[in-house]
Amino acid sequence: MVFLIHSKYTIRENNEATVLNAIISQKEISRAELSVHTGLNKASMSSITKKLLEDELIHEDRIGDAARIGGRKPIMLTFNRKAALTISVDIAPNYVEGLIAYVDGKVLYEAETKGIKVSAENALSHITELVEKLMQHAEETPHGIIGLCVAIHGLVDQEEIVFTPNYTLQSDLKVQLEDVYPFYVHLENEANLAALGEYTFGSSSDSVVSLSIHTGIGAGIVENGKLRTGKTGKAGEIGHSILYPDGRKCPCGNEGCLEQYASHQAIYSELEQALGLPDVNSSLVIERYKKGDPTVQKVLRTNAHYLSIAVNNLAVIYEPDLVVINSSIYWQIPELITILKGDLKGKFSCDTRVISSSLKRKATLFGGVAKSTQNFLNIQNLKMNTDS
Repeated sequence: MVFLIHSKYTIRENNEATVLNAIISQKEISRAELSVHTGLNKASMSSITKKLLEDELIHEDRIGDAARIGGRKPIMLTFNRKAALTISVDIAPNYVEGLIAYVDGKVLYEAETKGIKVSAENALSHITELVEKLMQHAEETPHGIIGLCVAIHGLVDQEEIVFTPNYTLQSDLKVQLEDVYPFYVHLENEANLAALGEYTFGSSSDSVVSLSIHTGIGAGIVENGKLRTGKTGKAGEIGHSILYPDGRKCPCGNEGCLEQYASHQAIYSELEQALGLPDVNSSLVIERYKKGDPTVQKVLRTNAHYLSIAVNNLAVIYEPDLVVINSSIYWQIPELITILKGDLKGKFSCDTRVISSSLKRKATLFGGVAKSTQNFLNIQNLKMNTDS
């Protein structure tokens, strides 16, 4: 008997999530239309929408057009986009940035700290200082702050930090943060969050791979709102696929890893040596490329070729609807995407749709918003923006 009661509650909760997701996706819909859309009867629909209204997750917005369904004019339902707040933080080897936003992704405030050296000793303080700044800009909502999501530049398994090749963090950072804050805390790989951000806020595609190029290279893989992270979180670590056997040594222990040749850091190191300049960065690379510097153009064209190999490998393994390139260099030089796509010549990858990120550097942070909101609303295949 206890099992049956539990099953009924599970069904009810699932139905509530189904109805709420339909309201979000349709933007505005009547109860009668919801019944048709979801297959639920009118009695169930009345009960579910009553609870969603009581929980202030939806609004009765306006009187609709009777011609839409015939008979009495319907009351239109909409999602309460200001039902709750989320906080998202990206902590990298040399910066920490974050934002506070409503569950629909509307940003209230952003903050960042640059030019720092993040370590196991100071990571917690960097995060909490930033979160305190963000919380000062919180607006009153029915459900308050429902989650903090922290992006990690490294391997994360079951929200525990396993390996960070370019800086050191304590594996139990999530537990430390849970001791500080009363709301849910999530830890996830930054490339995975970038993919989730693109899926939820930047694309209408059901299957998205986001290739994030920074100090290293990682791929986030999302299918119908679910991250494919593998058994222990290693799925998508495309930066550690072998480009050149017996090539340059990588901190992961391999030799010839893709990110040793195609990451931003690899670009900077190669140009520092070729141009005799110290401290090459993305701004300098972009400026020199646009001015026609042949050395920079050659290096970036080679980079596009290297990344095309990664995209080809991802395409033949996952066959995604969309591959998103998330790189501060590629945002500013769109022709690199054209060069990359031109190098996809195989039958299994030549038709792969490849675009530059529309969310750009905020993709990871929006992924954090998506992660917390998925958990709060119990909706996995959540889509807040389907313009592309």
